[in-house]
Amino acid sequence: MTDIANRYSENPLLSPKDLKPSNKNMLIECLLNPGTFEFNGKIGLLVRVAERTVKKDGLISVPFYNDFGKVEILDFKLDDPKLDASDARVINYDGVDYLTTISHLRLLFSDDGITFSELEEYPALFGEGEYESYGIEDCRVSKVDGVYYLTYTMVSPNGVGVGLRTTRDWKDFDKKGMIFSPHNKDCAIFEEKINNKFYALHRPSSPELGGNYIWIAESPDGIHWGNHKCISKTRTSKFDSKRLGAGASPIKTKDGWLAIYHGATEKNRYCLGALLLDLKDPSIVIARSEEPIMEPLAEYEKTGFFGNVVFTNGHLVNGDEISVYYGASDEHVCLATLSIESILKSLKK
Repeated sequence: MTDIANRYSENPLLSPKDLKPSNKNMLIECLLNPGTFEFNGKIGLLVRVAERTVKKDGLISVPFYNDFGKVEILDFKLDDPKLDASDARVINYDGVDYLTTISHLRLLFSDDGITFSELEEYPALFGEGEYESYGIEDCRVSKVDGVYYLTYTMVSPNGVGVGLRTTRDWKDFDKKGMIFSPHNKDCAIFEEKINNKFYALHRPSSPELGGNYIWIAESPDGIHWGNHKCISKTRTSKFDSKRLGAGASPIKTKDGWLAIYHGATEKNRYCLGALLLDLKDPSIVIARSEEPIMEPLAEYEKTGFFGNVVFTNGHLVNGDEISVYYGASDEHVCLATLSIESILKSLKK
């Protein structure tokens, strides 16, 4: 066994029962995949909250966000011949796809990194406008020069892209729009400029030629991105044989930039691995995990809304220790710690 993660003994930290729905017409299905940051001496999580509508007899209801970030609900009769509800996650009505759940981002804070709660003065973030009408998901938080950069997945009938909002105080946000067009997600901005440029990992997807690979891009301002390079591809018969994508911002070490990433198989078993990137040119991969550094082993990781999943896009670093906040089985938020030296040692093998 190659898993080198130390799981918190009281996992899960957060489950759907621990938060209230965004309104009376919604129910929380899952809490998952939090972005992580430090602010005013507290540890913050930006948790993805996936909600579905309260069921109604004879109907299937689908939620969406309007231009003002408010939930609206469409009801379709189950016996309507224009309705295809064969997939529990995505339905089609008269040629248009709708999600049965939509996600928003909820801010929670903690003094100890274990017990998290909502604070009234810090509002939740919802999808706004036509490119976020089916919700916003899986936010990564990077702090560069005193500014928090929030990169998240924008979901709409137009596809899945990467959105950016920035803030200094977690109350006022500057919306920058879509910075990577569909189909793209898993965007993590480095927390330090290299040669006076921003760098980011991202994951475009190609269903026919190419695949779900990790790319790197550079930017003069954190908004406009170019010089894209593919740095890691799927590998047959390994834990990342079907898709892979970046976790949180890469960690600067003496040996290189350490990037924790998720990899999945054809059977949708999600594990965590690591990449080591060159300090001066992070498009150069020095080493990569041959085996996962963390895999779904605990019961709460193996069974749930979507089992056999460990997925992270948030961590904090304290010396050698990485506190990894992660989604388990697409339902709960959990905590594990990893040693930087242990990961580097596994890469040197």
